[in-house]
Amino acid sequence: MTAGAAVSGDPRFRGDGLGWVTRAVFGDERIALTVSGPPPPGHRAAARYAVVPSLARARFLLPLGAPRATAASLLAYNALRPWRVRVVRAVLGVLARVGAMDLAPFPRLTVSLPDEVAADEVLLAGQLGTALGGAGVYAACGVRPPDPNHKPTLQLFAPDGRALGYAKIGWNGATRALVTAEAAALRDLTTATRTPDHPAAPRLLVETAASGQLVALVEPLPPAVRGVVADAPPRIAALLAVARRGSPPEPPRQLAGSPFLVRLTAEAERAAASAPDGARAVAAVAALARRHGGTAVEFGHWHGDWVPWNLGVHAGRLVAWDWEHSGPGVPLGFDLAHDAFQRALVLRDAPAAAAALAVDAHLDRYGAELGLGPAARRLVADAYLLEMWLRAWRLADAGAGWNAALHPALLDVIEKRTSD
Repeated sequence: MTAGAAVSGDPRFRGDGLGWVTRAVFGDERIALTVSGPPPPGHRAAARYAVVPSLARARFLLPLGAPRATAASLLAYNALRPWRVRVVRAVLGVLARVGAMDLAPFPRLTVSLPDEVAADEVLLAGQLGTALGGAGVYAACGVRPPDPNHKPTLQLFAPDGRALGYAKIGWNGATRALVTAEAAALRDLTTATRTPDHPAAPRLLVETAASGQLVALVEPLPPAVRGVVADAPPRIAALLAVARRGSPPEPPRQLAGSPFLVRLTAEAERAAASAPDGARAVAAVAALARRHGGTAVEFGHWHGDWVPWNLGVHAGRLVAWDWEHSGPGVPLGFDLAHDAFQRALVLRDAPAAAAALAVDAHLDRYGAELGLGPAARRLVADAYLLEMWLRAWRLADAGAGWNAALHPALLDVIEKRTSD
């Protein structure tokens, strides 16, 4: 980006969420962005957005030029959002549907290109639209505060308002790894044998690289999908289906000598080489092995982020999305533990120690339905907490920074538990 672009008020030079998102979505230097002004000389307008509600408090970039697409970007999947957000989006969606969005007093962001440059050459929405086999794609984008753990996302719509896909953008080492992992997980689910109890998952439509970023485009969720109740009991049959992928239950095996423990050990050693507290993780893995090495559990897959806000129901069937932490070879019960931990941590703003106790309570209440006896439940809880700290380290090591809710508090919790 040139100095001239900065003078023109290009939002990519801002330090807030609007700057972060526009840098990720419009990263090619040939793209010019202007706010409430015409394109620079030699450029043509390729897309226009309403910045809602203002530049200083931007929350949405709404595509303009096709009222039905603008309305759909506000109304699609509104049932999955908190009610306050639903109300605002519903009002704006009605305005957009009747073509009144151009009359609303929102700043206008114009995306323009040099006259000789094609839109599908440099604009991410254009590239994804071409990959989908169509033209005239409109992209909506949420704006949130800059966070190295978060990925900008685009919702793609046809001019008539049909949802075409949902794109995640990996823009740094941590988020590129997550986008790659989710793409791999969705590819695997396409070919895996799934029982009727297995949750539906969106298909991977496109995986591509653009301007140094990795992008995964997945199919849209069913329009009528509804969120699950936050305090609903866990769906045990679905958890088992995810773990077993249509195969018979694996025979339980001891933690000692398992590929899972080998992986934890290797990751902890890598953490020790790069993080000041990594040596504590090495000691925690050794303590886990001493305490639970002789305990046998079933190993299998897990979703990796099984929480109410990643789950919905459509036509009586569970739907699960955000598979970026999915993987094989973990103790059966990890998704159940994660559900309890994140509900406490996120929904109740509990500290790590209280969230760990919520894991114990959840496993004690429902673990028997997964075939987990008391010793196996303790193993699952302790191993899960260590897995979560190593996940936090992996993200930090990839440039995302430490999750303050998990580090160093979670290591303190783990050390206390494994020393009791």
